[in-house]
Amino acid sequence: MDIKMVDLHAMHMEIEDEIRSGFEDVMARSAYIGGEEVARFEQSLSDYTGVPHVVTCGSGTAALYIALKALEPTALAPGDEVIVPAFAYAACAEAVLAAGMIPVMADVDPATFNLTSSGIEAAVSPRTRGVIPVHLFGQPCDMASIMPTAQRHRLVVIEDNAQSLGAACRMANGEWRLAGSIGTVGCTSFFPTKPLGAYGDGGAMMTADSALGRRLRMIANHGQSEKYRHSLVGCNSRLDTLQAVVLSAKLPHIAKWNAARREVARYYTDALAEVDGIRVPVEASGVEHVYHQYTIQVADGRRDSLRERLASAGVATMVYYPMPLHRQEAYRHRCRVAGDPEVADRLSRSVLSLPLHTALTPASQDYVIDVIKKFFNS
Repeated sequence: MDIKMVDLHAMHMEIEDEIRSGFEDVMARSAYIGGEEVARFEQSLSDYTGVPHVVTCGSGTAALYIALKALEPTALAPGDEVIVPAFAYAACAEAVLAAGMIPVMADVDPATFNLTSSGIEAAVSPRTRGVIPVHLFGQPCDMASIMPTAQRHRLVVIEDNAQSLGAACRMANGEWRLAGSIGTVGCTSFFPTKPLGAYGDGGAMMTADSALGRRLRMIANHGQSEKYRHSLVGCNSRLDTLQAVVLSAKLPHIAKWNAARREVARYYTDALAEVDGIRVPVEASGVEHVYHQYTIQVADGRRDSLRERLASAGVATMVYYPMPLHRQEAYRHRCRVAGDPEVADRLSRSVLSLPLHTALTPASQDYVIDVIKKFFNS
């Protein structure tokens, strides 16, 4: 048996003809940077998310960095603190430091793995000016409570939606909003394995603020207000045209693919919920999870042993993430740690992500489930 974490080839086969045709058109015109394909994709993503201004860039990490720099000098400045979750990929802390600001590592919720309003409250200081809620593993943070907390402390909110495009949350007024469409800026990644993945790197930023949208676009393009007129200090971060072709072909399928991942997750949960020794993912009330990852928690220090058993049976797994951010050498003396992020520490020792993709069959899942049950019954 050989069960992979993801199956990108199966997704490609659904749209192969459309992508091939689009590639041939781009190559016939030798139009590899910018152009109508990128503009068309930005408009399609705007229509999908309901956010009027979408600016593509070279990666999800670049999106976070550009968003932070675009909010200078009115909302953020070098030396300001920006709260990030202690349990997340490094991109959020990395971007804050690259922008000349200080990441503040806050602990997360033990069930959802996400930053919470109470975690933000515990991390705020007089120097704190921003917060980056990371919608982890496909589940949005509780933005209904985070937004009022941020407003109360006058914090700018930059959503890291790299793993949760298409996920939704219910706001305090009862309205459902897509993750990434709620804060001052929403950032996402088009890394190949993400819910909307390119065939290489890519990212996007989205905002309802037209002036901020212009700044985002300028910074991503060398700070140019027009060609060879540099009004801001910028960088070179662009989505290339071939990736825009891929993303335009994939975007109409995202709702179907997200629904398929939810079905795979439901199948796992129904089978594993009563297994003594693991904790299945929790879908919080008021959110719709898109299960970028299906991440269990393994009790009693048996995570690595279970992973070895699954590997020997031909089942791929991943540990996202084996070390929390406040333990990473790169950030240890360059961040502030809010209290004792013991949940982040515990999660790093216990989480295990199982195979989950749109082509995963019930028979393959039954095999994975059987290996897990036998491990805990042995």
